[in-house]
Amino acid sequence: MTSLAQKLSGIVGDAFEAQGLDRAFGRVTVSDRADLAQFQCNGAMAASKAAKKNPREVAGGIVEILQKNTVFSKVEIAGPGFINLNVTDAFLAGHIQETGADDRAGVPDLGHNETVVLDYGGPNIAKAMHVGHLRAAIIGDAVRRIMKFAGYNTLGDVHMGDWGTHMGMLIYNYIARNETAVVENTDLSDQKSIDDLMEDMAERYPRSAAAAKEDKHLMELAQAATVKLQNKEEPYYSLWEKIRKVSVKGMEKNYTALGVHFDLWKGEADVHDYIAPMVDDLRAKNFAVESDGAWIVPVAQNDDKKEMPPLILYKRDGAVMYGTTDMATIVERVKLYNPAKMVYVVDQRQSLHFEQVFRAVRKGGIVRDDVELTHAGFGTMNGPDGKPFKTRAGGVMRLDDLITMAQERARARMDEAHVGEGMSADEKADIAHKVAIAAIKFADLQNARVADYVFDLDRLTSFEGKTGPYLLYQAVRIKSLLKKAEYDGKPPAFSLQDVDRPLALLLTELPDAVESALKNYAPHHLCEYAYRLAQGFSSFYGNCHILSETDVVLRNSRLALCALTNAQLELVLGLLGIQVPERM
Repeated sequence: MTSLAQKLSGIVGDAFEAQGLDRAFGRVTVSDRADLAQFQCNGAMAASKAAKKNPREVAGGIVEILQKNTVFSKVEIAGPGFINLNVTDAFLAGHIQETGADDRAGVPDLGHNETVVLDYGGPNIAKAMHVGHLRAAIIGDAVRRIMKFAGYNTLGDVHMGDWGTHMGMLIYNYIARNETAVVENTDLSDQKSIDDLMEDMAERYPRSAAAAKEDKHLMELAQAATVKLQNKEEPYYSLWEKIRKVSVKGMEKNYTALGVHFDLWKGEADVHDYIAPMVDDLRAKNFAVESDGAWIVPVAQNDDKKEMPPLILYKRDGAVMYGTTDMATIVERVKLYNPAKMVYVVDQRQSLHFEQVFRAVRKGGIVRDDVELTHAGFGTMNGPDGKPFKTRAGGVMRLDDLITMAQERARARMDEAHVGEGMSADEKADIAHKVAIAAIKFADLQNARVADYVFDLDRLTSFEGKTGPYLLYQAVRIKSLLKKAEYDGKPPAFSLQDVDRPLALLLTELPDAVESALKNYAPHHLCEYAYRLAQGFSSFYGNCHILSETDVVLRNSRLALCALTNAQLELVLGLLGIQVPERM
């Protein structure tokens, strides 16, 4: 299956080819003027140079061919050479029937079977997760879902920060204060015990870090503790292992609440043993050079338009940098998974860092030239004041606090809208959680990935407007209608009238939306489609009879349109990581 626009591109492409022109000029898109036509082709404008004719003359030759095709009910030239197209209701109905019978709602399985590693976590162990971790998780998980649906073998990696100086500072504090029992006595099977250690670390780390920054000797002791940890000396290593396990459980709790999945729970420590052999190899090949006691990989190129600093492998004191561990992580990923693509969903402010890393691994032959390395950067989540989102007291908001706030606001919104009345407390709580996560995720994902956006919880939990709760409400509304109609799910022969046509045409566009989201690692294309689909259904529902329709053929046709709308809406929301309740 393909979208209707893609089908038409094949037909119009044949017409261009029949005129001795590149069939690629025949690309058809949904018309940006629905009042003039359903579809349009602008290829005659671009083809005029190759044809050595004016665009209207080229378009005239194409139109003459297309007017003989029974697929079209209208073929016209507009303006300087645009081709406007309408399809017959019979052709549209046939396409919709194929889509309704397809369990992928018309989206082809690309069947790549290529492995893709997606890096979209990045929390540090021993620290409470905060709203700064939200965008990477939400966007990265949506991209993973989209790529998996398209046929890729996806591996999502949380890529924790678990091996740096911050761990030396924390572990030295426990040892110096003779308080290692706080860690050692933590019971990994008891949630309260885990929470207690997480709270202790959340308070202890900033205190120990601040003290080390003010006291040079204390910083030296913390750095020495880091070296001992990385050499796996005791008790440093055992304390670290316990802290890491507890931290992972805390992360899992937050990510589970968000509905975000990771296949790999790896961190910097997992690649520590790859670093020395990697650097030795780079030295042997003269890709790594010494500079003022440090070891670097020069990555500047002759065509650079701005200064490109070298990547530092070892600092003068022998410490490794983030670039070093990121390179070693690529070494490990190539060895274990042999991916065709590695996609990093990380704050766009890290673009220079990733450019250095990608250039260094290519220069060093660590990845093949045909392996895609992409930094899919994203913008900032801001509060209503336009500044990075904070608590009312001005501090960084913890992620679990944000989720709790969203659930409370969702519950209040549900009460205002009389949603969930008569349900059990457990069911109502489950719906409130789904509404809250839909609000959080859709608020983020509806924006272009690189854009900053304003997070306003009051606005985003509304059941009206371009919000996650509005989409859930529409999906549940359709499910309720189909249940009331006792719809059997069998696609009938569609009977389309004027009032049905806009929704039917909209239902042909899903493959295009998925393709755009996949191509650009940009889930906002699916958000836009989901919102248009929900609006399209709402208009359809308000403008025609469905349950009360007396014409059985027309009633069944409209119920089938409802069912296909629901299938596509649930599919798209699932790709965005948003769950739809059975009822509201």
